[in-house]
Amino acid sequence: MLRIFYNSRSAMMAQQDKLDSISNNIANVNTDGYKREDVSFKDLVYETLDRKGYPITNKPAEQKQTINGTGVRTGQWIRDTKQGNLNSTGLNTDFAIVGPGYFSVTTINGGTAYERNGSLDIDASGTLVDKQGNRINLNLTPAGRTELNNAGGFSKDNFNVNADGIIYLKEKNSTTVPIGKIDIYNAVGDNAFISVGDNLYTAAPGVQTFVQGDTKVKQGYLEGSNVDIAKEMTDMIVTQRAFELGSRGLKTADDMWGLVNSIRGR
Repeated sequence: MLRIFYNSRSAMMAQQDKLDSISNNIANVNTDGYKREDVSFKDLVYETLDRKGYPITNKPAEQKQTINGTGVRTGQWIRDTKQGNLNSTGLNTDFAIVGPGYFSVTTINGGTAYERNGSLDIDASGTLVDKQGNRINLNLTPAGRTELNNAGGFSKDNFNVNADGIIYLKEKNSTTVPIGKIDIYNAVGDNAFISVGDNLYTAAPGVQTFVQGDTKVKQGYLEGSNVDIAKEMTDMIVTQRAFELGSRGLKTADDMWGLVNSIRGR
């Protein structure tokens, strides 16, 4: 009888994690560069009923095949890296990644992180930063341009970036000079990057990142979230029904225990 409690409890906890992932996806439906997450499920331990005290069947072949599950649990949270829609903004400091990979940034704390959100800005020192103030890591090659060694010297209208990520700085005489490149980074494996909040990721322990060569950068565009609100609402209904089924199983087991206790009390 106690197994009913265990199974129902584990099912409700697993479905609660699923609801958490769905609610997080819905909350970020308008977040630029956001990638939806899903939850995987795994079976808990199975036990055989082929032992003394369990009169199941007189047929030995069938008795060896009789097993009982002990519930379910959530596995890894899986990130869907499908490309989001590209939205034109016309702003010189907005960039969309077309293909796999992430921008590399140096956070305020000095660490390295990665993000897909290309809604950038220029700070007071002429540095290309994201909305949280994290500095975009650029592969700059300024010949004699000491003011650009720390990615400084930009204004909102004095540079352009082509599809390969090459940065062209506009001179005072209206000529353009290539000064470096926006590298796009990636890593092998679906779980190579760990979400740390604020739409930022860090490389998992032991993961080596590399420059993604076939990814394009589109200036004046932003990549929208890849969340499909219709799918999320459908998944929410299915998950709520599964959660309700687990709660009904728990209530049924409790009613049966109450019936047994009332019989013994008499």
